[in-house]
Amino acid sequence: MTSSRHLVDPELHALLDSFPEFELSDAILPLMRAAPPFTLDADQDGFAVVSSQRVIPGPDGAPNVEVLLHVPAETGALRGALLHIHGGGYIAGSAEMGVPAHRLLANSLGAVVVSVQYRLAPETRFPGAIEDCYAALAWLTRSCAEFAIDPARIGVMGESAGGGLAASLALMARDRGEYALAFQHLIYPMIDDRTCLDPDPHPFAGEFIWTPHSNVFGWGALLGVAPGSPDVSPYAAAARAADLSRLPPTYLAVGALDLFLEENFEYARRLTRHGVCVELHVYPGAFHAFNISPDAQISLQAQRDSLKALSRALGQENGSGGSEPL
Repeated sequence: MTSSRHLVDPELHALLDSFPEFELSDAILPLMRAAPPFTLDADQDGFAVVSSQRVIPGPDGAPNVEVLLHVPAETGALRGALLHIHGGGYIAGSAEMGVPAHRLLANSLGAVVVSVQYRLAPETRFPGAIEDCYAALAWLTRSCAEFAIDPARIGVMGESAGGGLAASLALMARDRGEYALAFQHLIYPMIDDRTCLDPDPHPFAGEFIWTPHSNVFGWGALLGVAPGSPDVSPYAAAARAADLSRLPPTYLAVGALDLFLEENFEYARRLTRHGVCVELHVYPGAFHAFNISPDAQISLQAQRDSLKALSRALGQENGSGGSEPL
């Protein structure tokens, strides 16, 4: 890989230097999980949002699932809801790390935000995590009356591995036909295990934060087989799906230096060829997880773009309920 440091947005250098450098391994994983998470902090003063924890029924034969719930205090007209799935390479992360950002979203959007604590790999291999997410979608849909949610305005969102699970959940919901999603909001999603075996990898993408080595480790932990193996389910790696038709409108954002850049490009291209409305954003000089910077202009722009798209998708701007392109 050719060094890409000179391509990094100068305002992101401080964030980049704050990330510890390590190579993922079974020995490192417990330390990675124990490290304080990087979060988007938010001023919580004046937020009329009620936050709580719920334990909901899990998949058949599996443990119950914990979700964190953020409900705007104001009641009245039906509102939209956002099912959020956290990132962490399928091996780390938690619903709790997103609490400040999710309270901000609930307050800004006037929408219910639910974050799911899915089981992590390698302790739980595929399909444990995606089935936990499906159980959360089922519970959220069944709870529409309790939380004054419009069932036609429920969407899914995730970052990195959470974006991969969000994409897989959209496929699973389409195929099972029990619950509908109004949109999928994918932030640098981890959707293709075959990137690990790319014979012509991008020379400048993936040097920082989430590297090819980390990718092999994360996918191997989830799948229990080598990434790139035959017969990997699209509910594990959404890019494996042959048919992308009838998926909901899609928002997809990625940095130009992110390892997932080209798999995200390809997924967006294929979605459009199957008649799915797609809004694609590529941020120059940005590596994986760049958008958590508190002051870099490129990160603030990504946050604004994301919030505006969510507002449209939830029907806050045009009342579309997600029927318009994101």
